[in-house]
Amino acid sequence: MSSPTPAPSPNLLTAGSSDNLFPQPCTLVIFGGSGDLSNRKLLPAIYNLALDGVLPTNFAVVGFAIDDLDDVRFRAFARNGIDKFSRRPVVPEHWSDYERSLFYVRGSFNEAEAYQRLKARLEEIEPAAGIPGNRVFYLAIPPSLIDVSVRQLAAAELVRPPTELPFSRIIVEKPIGRDLASARTLNDTVAQAFDESQVYRIDHYLGKETVQNVMVMRFGNAIFEPLWNQKYVDHVQITVAEEEGVGTRARYYEEAGATRDMVQNHMLQLLCTIAMEPPWSNAAEVVRDYKLAVLRCLRPMAEDEIDKSVIRAQYGPGFEHGVDVPGYRREEGVKPDSTTETYVCMKLFVDNWRWSGVPFYLRHGKRLPKRATEIAVQFKDVPEVLFNRRPQTPVEPNVLALRIQPDEGMSLRICAKLPGPKVKIYPVKMDFRYGSTFGEQSPEAYERLLLDVMAGDPTLFMRRDAVEASWRWVTPILDRWKHSGTRWLPEYPAGTWGPLEADKLIASDSRKWRTL
Repeated sequence: MSSPTPAPSPNLLTAGSSDNLFPQPCTLVIFGGSGDLSNRKLLPAIYNLALDGVLPTNFAVVGFAIDDLDDVRFRAFARNGIDKFSRRPVVPEHWSDYERSLFYVRGSFNEAEAYQRLKARLEEIEPAAGIPGNRVFYLAIPPSLIDVSVRQLAAAELVRPPTELPFSRIIVEKPIGRDLASARTLNDTVAQAFDESQVYRIDHYLGKETVQNVMVMRFGNAIFEPLWNQKYVDHVQITVAEEEGVGTRARYYEEAGATRDMVQNHMLQLLCTIAMEPPWSNAAEVVRDYKLAVLRCLRPMAEDEIDKSVIRAQYGPGFEHGVDVPGYRREEGVKPDSTTETYVCMKLFVDNWRWSGVPFYLRHGKRLPKRATEIAVQFKDVPEVLFNRRPQTPVEPNVLALRIQPDEGMSLRICAKLPGPKVKIYPVKMDFRYGSTFGEQSPEAYERLLLDVMAGDPTLFMRRDAVEASWRWVTPILDRWKHSGTRWLPEYPAGTWGPLEADKLIASDSRKWRTL
């Protein structure tokens, strides 16, 4: 496929570990190519990369799924998704060129003949497109299908060793297991056919601009890093708030819950990014080593500590934009006596020299008042002298807030004097927003991550040992809940910020949740 004319976007061309890595000519094979993730995220992301002119000139997409489609209908399916979900509209003069790179192979994931058809089609498409046989297999499928898909890929000789060209790479979507044991099993399954260097475990949060900017903010500015420790930081809050309920994902959510769905992967990765030590290089394995070190320093929780420091709840009936919405246990596909949490908050500690004694508060929930993701670093109070001597009107603490969504950017709250003859202190905010500063919309996370896989840059992807380390810390919490015998969870009205128990957790430390 020939590249469109717009100039490449610099933030897409800069790979995470090395500035000289560029996407290589390849075929992207999407297992589950006719599914929701493909329609909403992957195909629109690839289209936007094409508009940016950063895709390899020799590139193709092959959808592989059981649905009865052919090339023509798959292209119509892709156009529908791009029209609905792309951050930019279709450009007619580029669409005809783009759609010629889209193909479809119908087949069952557990049918050996389907993989032979896929292999034959690839061997037909790639020479015509000038692709040297490099392939990226994206498993946009349920975890239950990963084992059979990997085994069939290997049996069909579609996987090449990591030391040989053309390359073979595989992208695995979350959830990577349900606990430590199942994560190990899934990783073992993938390892039967792919070397660890060929495996890209995707966490789309790591592809967001603000998350990538955390390292630049910390290590590219002299003013922050000297303060980034237990001497100056009072606590850190990480919030992932979702406005919607479970919707059509009730069956999946009943098996997962908020902790598996969000905390074990996205939120712990955010914590690693904000808490890691300065790496000596931005090479992929160095950065991932330093993130792993944070996970290994998480303080384990005994059962009594879990009961005190981890709160779970479910949304009850309430309102969303003035409209009545049902409680979780009344959602279609949810068991009436379900104890699956839709809200979780916790206090945890990173037991190392830098963060000793600094609490990290994590909270995530569905049916909250707004959609927002934020990391907030609150610094310690100034001494109780000069402007902070009055207990009834204390000076507001300094807070550095990194907004990951929806309005990407960061702000710093400082104290200033109100105009007038008397000294009155008022908190003001220094605000940076990507959109207003750079004048363009940030690329979607999947755009950056897909490009990195094509370039062979694993910096923003989870390594096996990190996945298992996070499960090692989370699994005791899940086990405690499983064996607790709890029959009903606390409820919070839909459209509110969570249960009273969450407020009591942080209030017991004389702190409060930030208002987003």
